[in-house]
Amino acid sequence: MTKKRLKLIIKGAVQGVGFRPFIYRLATELQLVGWVNNSASGVFIEVEGKPAILDTFLTRITLEKPPRSQIQSLEKTWLDYLGYTTFEIRHSISGEKTVIILPDLATCSDCLKDIFAPHNRRYYYPFTNCTNCGPRYTIIKALPYDRLHTTMKHFSLCSQCENEYQNPFDRRFHAQPNACPSCGPQLALWDKKRSVLGIKNEALKNTVNAIKDGKIIAIKGLGGFHLIVDANNLTAINQLRQRKVRPHKPFALMYPSLELIKNDCEVSYLEEQLLTSPENPIVLLKKKKETNDLWESIAPNNPYLGVMLPGTPLHHLLLKDLGVPVIATSGNIADEPICIDNEEALQRLGHIADLFLVHNRPIIRPVDDSVVRVMGDREMSIRRARGYAPFPLKISDKLPCNQSILAVGGHLKNTVAILQNNQVFISQHIGDLGTKEALQSFYQVMESLTDIYEFKPEIIACDTHPDYLSSQFANSQNLPLVKVQHHYAHVLSCMAENQVNLPVLGVAWDGTGYGDDGTIWGGEFLLVTTDNYQRIAHFRHFKLPGGNQAVKDLRKIALGLIYELFGSLKISDKLPLFATFSPQELTLVEQMLSRNLNAPLTSSVGRLFDGVAALLGICQQVSFEGQGAMGLEYAMAQTKTDSIYNYKIVGSNFPLIIDWELIIRGILDDIANQVTHAEIAAKFHNTLVEIIVKIAHKIGQKNVVLTGGCWQNKYLTERSIIRLRQENFTPIWHQKVPPNDGGIALGQIIAALFSYKYSVSASTGLTMLNQ
Repeated sequence: MTKKRLKLIIKGAVQGVGFRPFIYRLATELQLVGWVNNSASGVFIEVEGKPAILDTFLTRITLEKPPRSQIQSLEKTWLDYLGYTTFEIRHSISGEKTVIILPDLATCSDCLKDIFAPHNRRYYYPFTNCTNCGPRYTIIKALPYDRLHTTMKHFSLCSQCENEYQNPFDRRFHAQPNACPSCGPQLALWDKKRSVLGIKNEALKNTVNAIKDGKIIAIKGLGGFHLIVDANNLTAINQLRQRKVRPHKPFALMYPSLELIKNDCEVSYLEEQLLTSPENPIVLLKKKKETNDLWESIAPNNPYLGVMLPGTPLHHLLLKDLGVPVIATSGNIADEPICIDNEEALQRLGHIADLFLVHNRPIIRPVDDSVVRVMGDREMSIRRARGYAPFPLKISDKLPCNQSILAVGGHLKNTVAILQNNQVFISQHIGDLGTKEALQSFYQVMESLTDIYEFKPEIIACDTHPDYLSSQFANSQNLPLVKVQHHYAHVLSCMAENQVNLPVLGVAWDGTGYGDDGTIWGGEFLLVTTDNYQRIAHFRHFKLPGGNQAVKDLRKIALGLIYELFGSLKISDKLPLFATFSPQELTLVEQMLSRNLNAPLTSSVGRLFDGVAALLGICQQVSFEGQGAMGLEYAMAQTKTDSIYNYKIVGSNFPLIIDWELIIRGILDDIANQVTHAEIAAKFHNTLVEIIVKIAHKIGQKNVVLTGGCWQNKYLTERSIIRLRQENFTPIWHQKVPPNDGGIALGQIIAALFSYKYSVSASTGLTMLNQ
């Protein structure tokens, strides 16, 4: 039989996952000859042999590919036989940058065995990794993914590591961060003055002892620093809260083992899968009752704990030696990005941490811990970062795009995104752009993402809010600009990742977003078609006395609701809320409301949550975003009721007005009648769900998209899913892309596509690559 040559170009997540050695082993087993190499756009293969064996080779690639790889496309060309004599792995070549960069991966089981085996040369070595685990995105400087293009280029391989690196049958073949105690990065423990208190294993041992002694340790991990304390030490926890100026926001916990997590939390099968996944996110889990007296200090007034397992050899070693969970919170000051550099950590965290466990492997870009929770029996991303970013969404061939688009996101929970060669790459979580440091991180992350793909934007998309720093940046660029309404972007983001056919009814509920009429939107029902949207309904407006200040002092939001109802704040002195103000304060707030002095209008459901939380006295002043809404959700406890408050939907033309007056009057009556907070909170949530069902019936669109920050609320989301399905609607909610403003950049990309009138038929044509 005549021999043939088969040329393959494989694109997707095919670098840093052992794909070339897999091809080498497969070709060798089948006695085929030719070569394989990496390029900046994927893996190139030429292989020769009998056609039947080449067909087998092709089939087995897709069936047996490495577990962390993803084949996005496979191009094959049959060519004339050349006469290769061996099969070899050739050096990488550069070119157009379209390959998928893999996120950082949690330590695999094989590497764990290595670090805990006393006779293994990597015993207790905290930087152990292989092609199945370890750093990727945080150490890559450029493509293709070779050691020369990572921060490991300064560490020369010893002879043993070199042999592993060159052996196609070794799991560390071309593992770019490959290292051992002889040739790789090392630990050092510093005090605040940079005095060295230990190196290597001594540094690890001294860190363990310091944590046991109640010290706060800044520890350099994969994507930045954690601040770590013993979770069983109340004094250390309170000291961390005081120094970090974090009085109420929950801390995340890192546990030594899954078994210990199960002792403290309820863990479903899916939650266990998430905890033990290579992505290694923080998972929000329900606390078991009465198991830890310190939980109120760790997660005050919160039935959930944010929990994770160790994700690096360093953290596995620390937690094994400690034997107890630790608080592992981001190494930053509030509203600033996490620290990634040793000297930077000393400067920025010196007033918080007692000691610094550092290492000499540089981190290229900050990548925080990801946060997820199970919602409606599937994963929902709350913060998309380590383990997930920058894994892309692929636009199908039905939606060709020849333009390169940059989206700069919103102001809170900022991310940026690029569209290049039919793929949307969303950055890791950057955070709120309210500080100089955060804005600098915004520029750095954007530059890093565009540089690594040699991306040059032709179109830029931003939020319509003129005061957002991200929007001001977009305006300053000499590029065609697409301004995208905030809640429209939310709906498009959810549609995109769920591959939903248009049109849809979008339910975009959050705290704030610049509306087309200049008011603050946030309680929106948008009918979204292929290239536009219509505001179908929204909640009745009310005033926010003090504007942004009211967002921190929720009592003022409650006063705004009361004033809207009664036209005065002199209605009763029996409402507990009024006892928290002096007469002078009430007079000042009433003047602001009556004279429209710094009292912007809002239709926001997020602010409605805040106002009700303040009316009930559940949460009146907040120290972190979402505290009031979380308090109202958690106030329900285990209350079981289907009761709702009365409400009205007003109007015969669009937009319809959802009048909340009867809801608030009902709540005031229940307060006066001493109805429990749990029952009031449950009725309020139930009422919101029934409003969605009512509007859905009025509009008649089968697909109902639930998006915006309010949909981080588990009860609201899951009850809405149930009720919409009962009424024969199809609820659509977020999965890998957050419902909060972390998903805005993706929506802006899709809006820009629509704006430039690409052929979209009746579908967004997007596919989320499975991880």
